[in-house]
Amino acid sequence: MRQIGIVPDQVFSPEVDETPWRDESPRHLATRLAQAKLDAAPDRDCFTMAADTVVGLGNRILAKTETVDEARRCLGLLAGRRHKVYSAVAVRSPDGSCVIRNVATVVGFARLEPGAVDDYIASGEWQGKAGGYAIQGRAAAFVDFLAGSYSGVVGLPLHETLNLLRGLGWRA
Repeated sequence: MRQIGIVPDQVFSPEVDETPWRDESPRHLATRLAQAKLDAAPDRDCFTMAADTVVGLGNRILAKTETVDEARRCLGLLAGRRHKVYSAVAVRSPDGSCVIRNVATVVGFARLEPGAVDDYIASGEWQGKAGGYAIQGRAAAFVDFLAGSYSGVVGLPLHETLNLLRGLGWRA
């Protein structure tokens, strides 16, 4: 947010169960979680925003990786293929009006050499990252195609977020 000149007055991290529902699509999961996080935020007389990002390979959800094996599996699935990253943003205005937007970005990974995967795993950047990677870090070297919102892949589609805020009456 600071990158586009917005400094939040407060940051709140709600406890939301991020477990996908049976047969839930990656797009729906991102939207549902952004809405759940917004609903869990304290009601205040201010603009409130929540977001979530999900990496999808077809209808498969690639979760936040917690182990080396999970990270290797995700990177192996993504290598040499295109996938989608869904970033959903939910915004509530002081009058209680709510809007939500889901931005899909297509990301292509080059074929990955085993040494490149080993180096990335050793960096630890994959920990807690959807799909096992952070595009704003070393994994940028894996990306050979991107169509959509780079900032959405990072975790918050900045252009769309600013437009949602403005649409609800927010002014800098």
